[in-house]
Amino acid sequence: MSSASDKPRVAVIGLGSMGYGMALSLLRAGFTVTGCDVSAAAVKRFVGEGGQGAATPAEAAKAADIVVSVVVNAAQTEAILFGTGGAAETLARDAVFISSATMDPEVARRLAKQLEATGRHYLDAPISGGAQRAAQGELTILASGSAAAFARARPALDAMSAKLYELGDAAGQGAAFKMINQLLAGVHIAAASEAIAFAARQGLDIRKVYEVITASAGNSWMFENRVPHVLDGDYTPRSAVDIFVKDLGIIQDMARTAKFPVPVSAAALQMFLMTSAAGMGRDDDASVARMYAQVTGTALPGETK
Repeated sequence: MSSASDKPRVAVIGLGSMGYGMALSLLRAGFTVTGCDVSAAAVKRFVGEGGQGAATPAEAAKAADIVVSVVVNAAQTEAILFGTGGAAETLARDAVFISSATMDPEVARRLAKQLEATGRHYLDAPISGGAQRAAQGELTILASGSAAAFARARPALDAMSAKLYELGDAAGQGAAFKMINQLLAGVHIAAASEAIAFAARQGLDIRKVYEVITASAGNSWMFENRVPHVLDGDYTPRSAVDIFVKDLGIIQDMARTAKFPVPVSAAALQMFLMTSAAGMGRDDDASVARMYAQVTGTALPGETK
């Protein structure tokens, strides 16, 4: 581990399952890292790991060369930047703000333009890979922005990612790539949930179904990753139902603007909406299988008819 004195100072705003792992990866790579979150307990936990803590984005950004924002959506990103106590109040000129939230590309372009007008840099850099890969520093990062933004952000990007895709010289491209990923991810989770619940309704041994499908052409990364949550009856949120309510909703908005039909993702959105409306919005997104089971009177592990 190299000395933190020869590395840029980093602030990570948003210490949820993804942000916390990213902050730990940066610490492990030898950076001085300040963590900030609405949860004081999360900040305290991070300080216990050897990081520093801040109460507001402005406080976190004050001593940072790189700010990594790991929040849920565009509204939270905008508040972190430009709200009361926001990072733009204190962020040094020529510092870079790395935005990892999934959002509409048009919003990413607007936020970048607003921040860049103040002399700071904005890198549109949504992430993929899940909490475990975040903690291992092995995320896939889908980034776009100016050459200067990439240059300033690169030390942190390298510490957080296994794959870094440079997708354009302006904000918005990274966000657009991420939305295509989310379209597929949401559809695949809904399809996996439908398939495993349907298998259970047929009276099949669903553990054997999992074994067979993961060795067959019908497999997908999401089937392989999410169905074990159903088999174990464990819906502790790794990624919540409401994340896909948001993301598939953004896809519908983008498609409507482009006058492009997206009927398959629209159907998947309805299943996530139904699951959320049934009180499972904050549960693991494999809970779509529970919704199928509840509607049809099908028993799944850990659930009753």
